[in-house]
Amino acid sequence: MAGGITVWTYDWVPEGPRGHVRDLRLRWALEEAGLDYAVATVPFAERGPGHLARQPFGQVPFLDDGDLRIFESGACLLHLAERSAALMPRDAEGRAETIQWIVAALNSMEMVTVPWWFIGLSKPAENPLDGWVRQRLARLDAVLATRDWLAAGRFTAADILMADLLRVPAVLEALENHGALRAYVARACGRPAFERARRDQLAHFAAADAARGAD
Repeated sequence: MAGGITVWTYDWVPEGPRGHVRDLRLRWALEEAGLDYAVATVPFAERGPGHLARQPFGQVPFLDDGDLRIFESGACLLHLAERSAALMPRDAEGRAETIQWIVAALNSMEMVTVPWWFIGLSKPAENPLDGWVRQRLARLDAVLATRDWLAAGRFTAADILMADLLRVPAVLEALENHGALRAYVARACGRPAFERARRDQLAHFAAADAARGAD
């Protein structure tokens, strides 16, 4: 495939989401895989036609791999996992397990935790999704009480997705009674590739602050 890999993110974001913008998932995967990549940006303040042509919902990340263009972090991770055995085993069973847990992270967990978190921002007397989130966390905790990683007996791209959504501060607070999940997040986020990816994302937005201040 001609050309290199480019991860696209915002040129700047406020302090709150730094360290959690989802280009981190791709940075983390590429660091785990040892694949070289560049970072390019689209404006945070204005989602223009060029951005919408690449990501129709005006979000990030999206990915260039040579002439191939992909949006949605899950799709980008699946593509990178196909490129590197560090992210997904090459045997049929290991590959299937990795893919099923990637889909589970997106559909069975993040699909619940994101709206739950959003409703919680308004601090309602009762969040109608509390029971749903508690149930999903308890069931995932039971799985990870018996293993270190989700698929194939080893770290995979599925763990990048799952650990990233579980480390959101509001979700971490909900893990108080889920020891296996707390240990899992600590184990995943203690990996050098995660630490490099997070450091580089924070440095990217800090440099944007400096550039804005110089204008």
